Amino acid sequence: MPTAIAVTSADMALPAQDERTMPAVVLTGLDRKPLDEALTELHAHTEQYGHVVVVCSEATPEPVVRRLYTLRSLLESDRVALLRPALPPLGIAVLARQLRQLASCDLSPGVLACAGRLLTHYIHAGAVLGSVARLDRVPVGLKAHARSWVPGTQFAVLAHPEPQLVKVTPEATLKGPEFSTWMLVSKGQLQSDWAAGLGTRWGVHGLRETPLPAESPLWWGTGRLIEFCGYLADLSVLYQLVTSVRRTSCHWCGTDVIGDRCVFCSAAPPAPGPPRAPEPRTPA
Repeated sequence: MPTAIAVTSADMALPAQDERTMPAVVLTGLDRKPLDEALTELHAHTEQYGHVVVVCSEATPEPVVRRLYTLRSLLESDRVALLRPALPPLGIAVLARQLRQLASCDLSPGVLACAGRLLTHYIHAGAVLGSVARLDRVPVGLKAHARSWVPGTQFAVLAHPEPQLVKVTPEATLKGPEFSTWMLVSKGQLQSDWAAGLGTRWGVHGLRETPLPAESPLWWGTGRLIEFCGYLADLSVLYQLVTSVRRTSCHWCGTDVIGDRCVFCSAAPPAPGPPRAPEPRTPA
């Protein structure tokens, strides 16, 4: 039974990357539905799929996030995980799709959930912005703030994995991945071909477009943007990355995990105790 990968809005459920990509479970209107109705819905998904991994961004409305924690608590279940990496919304949507690809493989729920934290490191997410005056996710210098007030000025920002900010010029670029990727682009209320040119400089396999997630303007501080994301698309590469990491069992809930934290119960490995003194030997 494949683990369900859930998102909190339909625009975060990207089209399938290949024929093996599992469909996303869309948990819409969690903060507007009656509590018992939302509880029944999530309970049905856990019964159908066994485990549910909810992927959402830091721009997801707090009432939705609070409702998710409330539902998980009421279910008294360790089969619901909430994954909320520090990625822009388009990067979150890409990560959710990668997990949907991996959900078709022979990975345990704990390993699949922890794979979200691993794969985050391989996502290059950024945007072209018409203003950085309200951008608080990436360090912005005074000069860039001042330039935001100059009509026509645009900025290229890489939010992950390493924050970068440059003024858009034909020669400007951002440090890209050291491995081959695809690029996904979402256009907001800004006209620019710079992101497509960046894809060429990064040597991406190809460039695809998708509608801008509704949470993106809040995350970036402006609706005048074009969001982009470089990512690994090949299922065999994703699977090899995940399976190359040593697996352990969570000391708290017993789930198979990779990395340093169980996503389902949030337990970290216990700190190693002091070294034991050698046992004294009895003279012969």
